Amino acid sequence: MPGARRIAVVLFNLGGPDNQSAVQPFLFNLFNDPSIIGLPNPFRFLLAKLISKRRAPFAREVYRKMGGGSPILPNTQVQAQALETALADLGEVRCFIAMRYWHPFTEDTAKAVKAWGADEVVLLPLYPQFSTTTTGSSYRVWQEAAKKIGLAVPQRLVCCYPDEPGFVAALTAITVRAIDDAKARAPSAKRRVIFSAHGLPKKIVDRGDPYVAQIEATVAAAVAALGLAPDAWIIAYQSRVGPLEWVGPATDATIEQAAKAGEAIVVVPVAFVSEHSETLVELDLEYGELAHENGAAAYVRAPTVDAHESFIGGLADLVRKALGDVPPIQPGCTTAHCRGHSQCALTQAGM
Repeated sequence: MPGARRIAVVLFNLGGPDNQSAVQPFLFNLFNDPSIIGLPNPFRFLLAKLISKRRAPFAREVYRKMGGGSPILPNTQVQAQALETALADLGEVRCFIAMRYWHPFTEDTAKAVKAWGADEVVLLPLYPQFSTTTTGSSYRVWQEAAKKIGLAVPQRLVCCYPDEPGFVAALTAITVRAIDDAKARAPSAKRRVIFSAHGLPKKIVDRGDPYVAQIEATVAAAVAALGLAPDAWIIAYQSRVGPLEWVGPATDATIEQAAKAGEAIVVVPVAFVSEHSETLVELDLEYGELAHENGAAAYVRAPTVDAHESFIGGLADLVRKALGDVPPIQPGCTTAHCRGHSQCALTQAGM
């Protein structure tokens, strides 16, 4: 299409080690992020070295159970291809992937976007709920990389989309299938739907991070669509690391309690949009075993939204809105999801 504008859609994600030798450097990159550990250097660097060395043997075993490495990059590539197809009518659209802690790194992606000759850039996090530790970190590193290489074309950030209709429709559809599965396995048992999100240290939330409020917004939208009774569901948080107090309740403790009550458990990931170690190992293997050991009538884990048609359609709608006549950061920051939270994307960008 001669003369068509070139639109680059950059998908932010965490990334994951693609082989066993990548595990320790991946962990170092994670813990050396000032958005994760706020110590100044050289203290953060030294602590990241220590933590990554100590955690590497355990983490290697986790990734060994998935075939040696994380599936997050190939899964994200499938999402990118589906989104390109959904946006084909806009002209020349290409989706790029910018991982925060492993390849393809953000700076390499920024160089690829510039080399391609993008006229406009839409930054689209694969984190539906904003946190300083995810979208905030990815956006900060993108800004640094773009400035370093002189990428000066218009750039828009989709900051958050906790209750975007396509995302909620996809989440609802997969939850319905999981509930039906639990009904078939244990027809007479009470069912408990546990909406599980990655945890966050409580001190980060107390500083004004809107993540927990946005998780609650996602779940409220899903619960309304599903018509669940108040006593049929709960929000819980997984993947705690270290001695700090984390937001709760904890997913594993919630599963254990429901299992001991003989309930049929349905676990729904609400912050992860593709499969990786926290879903395939932590939820499926570790928490599944915990549920069965404690007498659960059934344990069903709903899949992530991945490349669900409704989710991809929702992402496409977000890109279209971002390309319109709207503020550079949109749409979540002017809504109740961010109101009152001092660490939202609007504040982070100094707007």
